[in-house]
Amino acid sequence: MESSNEGANPQIVEDSGANDRTAFVARNLDAYVQELSDFARIPSVSSQDTGIPEAARWLAQALRRRGVETQVLSAGGNPVVVGHVGHGDRTVLLYNHYDVQPPEPLDEWTSPPFEPTLRDGKLFARGVIDDKGEIIARLAALDTLRERYGEDLPLRLTFFVEGEEESGSRTLETFIAQHCDLLSADACIWEAGQIDGEGRPQIWLGVRGLLFVELCARTMRHDAHSGWAHALPSAAWRLVHALATMRGEGDSITVDGFDTGATGPTKRQRELLHAMPDEETTYRNEYGVDRFVAGRRGYALREAVFSPTCNISGLWAGHIESGHKTVLPATANARLDFRLAPGQDPQTVLQALRSHLARHGLGDIEVAPSGAASTAACSDPDHPFIALTIDVLREHYGKEPIVAPLVGGTGPAAHVVRHLGIPFAGIGCSYPGACKHAPDENIRLEDFVRGASAIADLLERFSRYSSPLSKIASV
Repeated sequence: MESSNEGANPQIVEDSGANDRTAFVARNLDAYVQELSDFARIPSVSSQDTGIPEAARWLAQALRRRGVETQVLSAGGNPVVVGHVGHGDRTVLLYNHYDVQPPEPLDEWTSPPFEPTLRDGKLFARGVIDDKGEIIARLAALDTLRERYGEDLPLRLTFFVEGEEESGSRTLETFIAQHCDLLSADACIWEAGQIDGEGRPQIWLGVRGLLFVELCARTMRHDAHSGWAHALPSAAWRLVHALATMRGEGDSITVDGFDTGATGPTKRQRELLHAMPDEETTYRNEYGVDRFVAGRRGYALREAVFSPTCNISGLWAGHIESGHKTVLPATANARLDFRLAPGQDPQTVLQALRSHLARHGLGDIEVAPSGAASTAACSDPDHPFIALTIDVLREHYGKEPIVAPLVGGTGPAAHVVRHLGIPFAGIGCSYPGACKHAPDENIRLEDFVRGASAIADLLERFSRYSSPLSKIASV
């Protein structure tokens, strides 16, 4: 592992007054950085079917080294690593995924994506924050509890780590349905969380649903010379026309029935949205944008996370390599992803899209769902486990946590809520400059230390929680 700084330990974690958990993680930070680097070298890209068995084996060994009773199982898809450790009246499920996003575009990385590199107190590599760094932080939290309690942990921990999240968690619901007893718990710490630009911890209580769709326009048996563009139909133009019918003035989505079932935020969720800080400055600084979709500002921008979206994630036709080629494309393709609000059904959205194209005389456009569809899920903000999580982060970070009732991303949380009936809270080590899903993905070492010690603190305090826990886990 290359490094441009001296040692892994950032200065702030050894400040006087740091609690025992933080000090323990800080003392062992070099070892955790090495462990994370070893893990991140494995190119476990599920959408490209690379490195998956190797990553599952690596993780299983890391758990077993810590005395965690570990199984590597499957429901017909990529391996799922499940580990159990500890005793007590409470059980916490720790959900993560070991697969990562593809590293492309490779030429935009400062250092190779699967060669972990330390620079300025950050570790750079694909997967170091999403989600391998979060996994190692939870292993560090386990080590912290072991340092205090030895083998007799005061609660039960279930590590639940899948290998398909970045490609849609295709078989996860089947796996959960088949292994409810194995995964039974009182609460779930979800895959990740974030610290904002002012050092305030964020707690994520909800994720949106997702539907992947591929469109294909076909107008001829094969490509033609573009000199015949006056006579022969272009698949590229037909697809562009189809896409143009789906979005109107003001960036509105014009697919009839597209938002069927979307419930919008509850009164309690609106209260949380109003309490959240404005996101405009963060977006402007990180992405360099001057305007937002539909001209949204302030609260409207935050509440829009409860609105479904239609995004073009890929678009190609004809000659897309360097240089010119006088070609008239016979086929044109687009990939869309629909982020779904609470209450929406992916199949209803798919049917609405097909009906929309047919009404516009574009029924010949092929519409093929791809990947696994999922629905949105939200935890009850007033569940005792959520209240405890807020208290712990407030005390640990010394700042009022930001409680997000729903985030823009997606994960298979609905399967956990539906089959296990437990609340989930996303907390972790990310920050606005972590470059998730982008070149130069990174994790700040100071966030790793704080995130791991905060999770250890939450687990320890939850082990002493004596009041009954409601099974009403979602809203």
